Amino acid sequence: MSSEVEYISLLISVQTNLYKYGGPILMILGTVSCVLSLIVFTKKNLRKNPCAIYLVAYNIGNLLQIYTTMLLAILSSGYNIDPTLYSLSFCHFHYYILLLSTALSPSYLILASIDRILISSSNALTRQQSTLRRTYICIISVTFFWLLAHIHAFLLTHIMEPLPNLIICSFQPGFYLTFINYYMISIQYILIPLLMIISGVWTVRNLRKIRPVNFAIVNTATVTVRPTHSKDSQLIQFLIIDISIYIIFSAMMPPALIYLQILQTRSYSFAEYQLVVLLMNVAMFSSYIPFCVGFYTNFLVSKKFRFEVKSIIKY
Repeated sequence: MSSEVEYISLLISVQTNLYKYGGPILMILGTVSCVLSLIVFTKKNLRKNPCAIYLVAYNIGNLLQIYTTMLLAILSSGYNIDPTLYSLSFCHFHYYILLLSTALSPSYLILASIDRILISSSNALTRQQSTLRRTYICIISVTFFWLLAHIHAFLLTHIMEPLPNLIICSFQPGFYLTFINYYMISIQYILIPLLMIISGVWTVRNLRKIRPVNFAIVNTATVTVRPTHSKDSQLIQFLIIDISIYIIFSAMMPPALIYLQILQTRSYSFAEYQLVVLLMNVAMFSSYIPFCVGFYTNFLVSKKFRFEVKSIIKY
């Protein structure tokens, strides 16, 4: 019995310390990253670039993630402050904003990737589809879609007591909880990363097609294909890096959700429950990282991005 108690205490200690100490650090880094990225991407020379507008929306979505879902996770897991246990309305809001915020930012990345597919096309008519008007329409449409798509979380989340003296705010057990688990696995952690990979590969393929054509243009003095602007190439590079980081750090969540789903099909001990809670919390913490490091990766890999940042500091 004592060994089981020590095991449970260890599991609780690991997740508590992760959020208590790692959470605030990641939150500060993420805030700085999003704010500085917004300053760079809203500069006059980028303000009319569709991809830059998508990246602005992406960073706003990241801030929403940081100051709602991530903040609540830090308070709950790191400091044992969980307002969702005392207010049913807050319980509804917590899971609604959880589903919403985890869908918005990746969706903006996908839209930005599609825009880069258009702009890197060798077809002039296709490139003309990349416009500011279309960009704003896409951002507003996708935002309203996700706002409406997750309304069910307001109706089917409850405060419950699955084990004696254990009160939690959770999705309604049974079919709905199973649906949410499979929804998150299939849509947010399989379909969205898959769309990111496809759009990224497609863009790189377009760039490789354009380069030899541009070379032929110089030698024959025949203008048939517009070369990709260096600014567009830089934005494509940022997107590919953001997509890669998102896929890498979100990879832990599907196995954790599958394990949780398996646990729901049978009776389980308190130790098993704490193990799955730890796995979910570690996976969730890992999934926050892509929303907090965009500025730093761009700063490291891009000389032009560093120049933009230095010009802002000097100004």
